[in-house]
Amino acid sequence: MVLHTAASGAVPGLDELRLVIERDGALAACGATRVNIAYLTGIPAEDLVAQCIDALRTIDWQLPWAALTPALDAAHPDLPAPVRMLFEMAAMDGAARAAGRSLTAHLRGTLADDPPAVPTNQTLFRTDDETLERRAQAYVDRGFTNLKLRVGFGPFAEDLARLHRLRRRFGDTVQLSVDANGSWEEDAAPAYLAALAPLGLRYVEQPMPAGDWDALAALSWAAPMPLMLDESLAGLADVARLADTRAAPLGHLKLAKLGGLDRLMQAGRMLRKAGVAFMVGQMNEGVVSTLAAAHAARALAADLHELYGADGLAADPAGALRYADGLLHLPPGPGLGLAHHGDAPVLWEATF
Repeated sequence: MVLHTAASGAVPGLDELRLVIERDGALAACGATRVNIAYLTGIPAEDLVAQCIDALRTIDWQLPWAALTPALDAAHPDLPAPVRMLFEMAAMDGAARAAGRSLTAHLRGTLADDPPAVPTNQTLFRTDDETLERRAQAYVDRGFTNLKLRVGFGPFAEDLARLHRLRRRFGDTVQLSVDANGSWEEDAAPAYLAALAPLGLRYVEQPMPAGDWDALAALSWAAPMPLMLDESLAGLADVARLADTRAAPLGHLKLAKLGGLDRLMQAGRMLRKAGVAFMVGQMNEGVVSTLAAAHAARALAADLHELYGADGLAADPAGALRYADGLLHLPPGPGLGLAHHGDAPVLWEATF
């Protein structure tokens, strides 16, 4: 399956960098970041990798887990979010493992934990109509009835026809939403939303490009269904603006945009206090990043979840996650729950 959105174009595979820390021969911490996301960051993959390795060389690995991220921020205050995310995630995983509790409990600051499963949606990317329907049926057969269609590649009439096709096949047994990835023109957006209204969509995500908050707010307040901001929330300052203005009733929070679990937790609590519901999702990432997002979603009691990224990966050195009955089933154990991380090509290695 090729990931294909209006923002990314066709992306045939996942390119992810892992930070694996071992102590006495056992896995002590793990972090991850996706690097082939230039469509989001504007930074080529090779530049992100180079920045990660440069930062690796400056870290004092003898520091306690809780001191690693503050030391990194002091030494590199302007790291891109995907680079900071790699180290902050590993530090959080290490601290939770050392304390013998799940990452969920560690993020909450409690010993209490949740059932070992999290609901998730599934996304239908750009494809022909027959393949679209076949993939949707396969998800429904596995218990995934919350489906999001990526739109905005061509004429709106084609997107509308696909949604009607899905609604005719599944009726009200599925929950449908759409993600335009900012592809709609401001003048056309109200008519598009009106045409979608009879389909009973759960939400429409990022209908117009990020940037014009007043236009997005005006569209949202008049919309016949909830609108969700995603690309508009490129960092904590944007999240604070959404909390302050309530420009839309839903926000989409991701580690790759915010730069770490600590910032994602801060963002979620900010929106919760403001009465803005939110989804915790990810950038179609692998096992490690997906687990981190899932634990954050549990810790925040997120309203919506988008955690399908590791579903069906051909090969992940961290193993495989179980997706069934509409749920991502989390592995037991402290931290992220990973017992080990398999071999992969090594770009940098050091022993202390």
